Amino acid sequence: MTVAEDRIVCISCGSMPSPDDEGTARVEWVRGVENGRPVWTCPECSRRNLRSMEGKLDSAWW
Repeated sequence: MTVAEDRIVCISCGSMPSPDDEGTARVEWVRGVENGRPVWTCPECSRRNLRSMEGKLDSAWW
């Protein structure tokens, strides 16, 4: 895994945790895999799109 792939960035809104909060974000944020690469969704976007996630809709539908 490269450094760029290891960064936590919300796929929906583009937000990033502060460096001090990155460890906590790995537990609180939702991690998924799209096209073979890891993607992250922040807690706010996760709550907003929970039904789509449960329905396994592609993130393009959110």
